[in-house]
Amino acid sequence: MQPMQRSTAFLPDESATQALGAALARALRPGLVIYLHGDLGAGKTALTRALLHAAGHAGAVKSPTYTLSEPYRIALDGRAVTLIHYDLYRMASPEEFLDAGFREDFDGNNICIVEWPEKGEPVLPPPDVRILLEVSGHGREVELQALSDLGLLCLERLHYPPTP
Repeated sequence: MQPMQRSTAFLPDESATQALGAALARALRPGLVIYLHGDLGAGKTALTRALLHAAGHAGAVKSPTYTLSEPYRIALDGRAVTLIHYDLYRMASPEEFLDAGFREDFDGNNICIVEWPEKGEPVLPPPDVRILLEVSGHGREVELQALSDLGLLCLERLHYPPTP
């Protein structure tokens, strides 16, 4: 799947990751599927946590490493939407994704953010946006790729880095 649009940035510290998460929160749309790629410690959960807090979730945001998924209710343009954060790292096979009934969550209304999506291939629905995070020195290199019309809309709405 070839990207329709790409955007890259350097995240020098945690506040930059939080700013990107906030920018992504403002660009979300119902039905969006986001894949997060990166090694352990690359910042996938930190980015998701920042996005959720910016989208209005006031509680704790834990990594769904053991539960595989964590749902959150957020408001987008005054409408309640479910955002589901998946961490597929501990899945032994893609069939576990199907057996858990997760595929039904990708219904065009929920926003699904998936860490370690390669563990769910080929049964995982395709992404609208792919985010690649890579440790670089003390910071992170990030690349965002739009892979669908909805992903393109998201990246067009994304204002990062923020203008002063």
